[in-house]
Amino acid sequence: MNTLSLLRDRFGPVLSSLADEVSPLLEMIRPSQDVKFGDYQVNCAMPLGKQLGLPPREVAERLIAAVDLADVCEKPQIAGPGFINLRLKDDWLSSRLAPGLSDARLGIETSPTRKVVVIDYSSPNVAKPMHVGHIRSTVIGDCLARVLRFLGHQVIGDNHLGDWGTQFGMIIYGYKHFVDADAYQQNPVMELSRLYQRVNRLCEFHAGNARFPEQNRKLDRLQQQVDDQSQICLEADAKQKKKVEKSLRKLQSQLTQVKKDRDALRSQLAQVSTDPKLSKLAEEHPKIGEAVLEETVRLHAGDEHSLALWNEFLPKCRQEIQRIYERLDIHFDVEYGESFYHQQLANVVKQFLTSGLARESEGAICVFLEDWDAPMIIRKKDGAFLYATTDLATIRYRMETWNPDAMLYVVDHRQSEHFGKLFTAARKWIHEDVQFCHVGFGTVLGRDGRPYRTRSGDTVGLENLLDEAVAKAHTVVADNDQRKPEPEMDEEERMQVARVVGHGAIKYADLSHNRTSDYEFDTDKMLALEGNTATYLQYSYARVQSIFRRAGMDARREAQTSRVFELSHPAERALALQLLRFGETLEEVLVDYRPNQLTDYLFKLAQLFSVFFEHCPVLKAERDALRESRLALSDLTSRTMKQGLSLLGIGVVERM
Repeated sequence: MNTLSLLRDRFGPVLSSLADEVSPLLEMIRPSQDVKFGDYQVNCAMPLGKQLGLPPREVAERLIAAVDLADVCEKPQIAGPGFINLRLKDDWLSSRLAPGLSDARLGIETSPTRKVVVIDYSSPNVAKPMHVGHIRSTVIGDCLARVLRFLGHQVIGDNHLGDWGTQFGMIIYGYKHFVDADAYQQNPVMELSRLYQRVNRLCEFHAGNARFPEQNRKLDRLQQQVDDQSQICLEADAKQKKKVEKSLRKLQSQLTQVKKDRDALRSQLAQVSTDPKLSKLAEEHPKIGEAVLEETVRLHAGDEHSLALWNEFLPKCRQEIQRIYERLDIHFDVEYGESFYHQQLANVVKQFLTSGLARESEGAICVFLEDWDAPMIIRKKDGAFLYATTDLATIRYRMETWNPDAMLYVVDHRQSEHFGKLFTAARKWIHEDVQFCHVGFGTVLGRDGRPYRTRSGDTVGLENLLDEAVAKAHTVVADNDQRKPEPEMDEEERMQVARVVGHGAIKYADLSHNRTSDYEFDTDKMLALEGNTATYLQYSYARVQSIFRRAGMDARREAQTSRVFELSHPAERALALQLLRFGETLEEVLVDYRPNQLTDYLFKLAQLFSVFFEHCPVLKAERDALRESRLALSDLTSRTMKQGLSLLGIGVVERM
């Protein structure tokens, strides 16, 4: 039962009789942030009073008089200028919780309007080991897929793999010229990654060398403009001075940025030119950039040798990535990579030209869009296709195959311009009523506040992070178990618990942050037994299991057949109210696709259970009926915690 939806349904007809636009007013019915203001608040009397030209308190009184809440709430209270405070009746609250005791879904109803939703997430480049940067797209997308499915929607999770294009041109060139045969036999993916990095570095070196003189010329031009503007400032009269100084500051800012860019480029070039081995390779491969493009063209044209290498590399790379997904319990419905759409790209360009949505510009085929200064290029002048072309082909395939109501792209926020252009072009092209949404996210940072990398500057491998988290979790679990009068777990169970806790810690640390924010990666904080961590929630679940172990299995059966909750203690009632809000929280996750709504809910649930556990004895309750009620609350809490963590992709353990 979604209590918030019920309250909005009750107020809806009343508000419709007073205002034309009701939706914004209904959104102002929200859970209270403080218990002194009741359980829910209705805050729409102020804006409605402004529309009607009436005092907000008078509007609030009209609303209370007209709405029927007698079966749900105590008598509504008006506070301040017109806030309406609602407190649910204890017997109504109890009656709504009871069905969840015997229901595997905890009484959560599926959505009355079921949608077909495609979620594009994870999508790594397959020729490189997964790194920390992949964790966000993977776990956010997986969580959204789980929540949508739980609420009854049809979800197609698509891992749009980077298994084609220039990266493979680089790898094939590297394999032909730089491969270490022994290293390739021992660990193919690590060697292919090394080859990619080497070729990419040499390509960037030669491109940077070609660009460096122009960087210096640009710097000289800006310096001259700053000098000239400085002289103008000296000679300007009082009336002109403010304007010319503003112009000078703008030029100085541009000069500073260009200096930074030039110095960064110089440093990048020096890393190769001062390394004897890399410098020698750079001399031996002066046209490596052009050669890589030729390798890419041969692959795309179906060259037999190029395709043979690609077919050899791809399964090895996929196997390595799949190991990570299995550790993280990540699953997809389809995994159509860029290669899947390659044969469709020429037809995409043809359709855009035929329909007048694209035209040639300086040899390239471009889509010119309103609100964007630069066009979206779908074929370069050398005939090569781009990510935008593949993405358009992907959209068409998804529409023809699944006819979705929505397509969600869980991708780094830095790709917002690309998706803005892509969605605009797609809507003009397919003419279908489909919702496109870029679910962007921030960056994973190290303790220095910079993108998380190793000391050498390389991006941290995801598997290394998982291993580190499991090792630290094992230490926490072992220490906690050994402090008990008699340790409960053998080494095998400790390792199993450590895997669940360690993997859960990494996932939860990501999901508990607002997805658009950057966050600092710190395994010590992630594994803390207190605070907003998966470990704390898993410990709360295990604590309930210990209650039932002590009470015996009959106690759980008693709890699940109980039909009356005694909510006389504030801690009992607060816990019951939070349990009832599980369904509305899941709906809230989908409003703007933010998993942290669910982590916040679970953290508060764990906190409220801790208060309940401290103040309300369960097994030693003074009456049998009270004992049964508290056992039932404990059972609902643990099952809600388990279900909520499962929707985050996180497991639980019976004891910690």
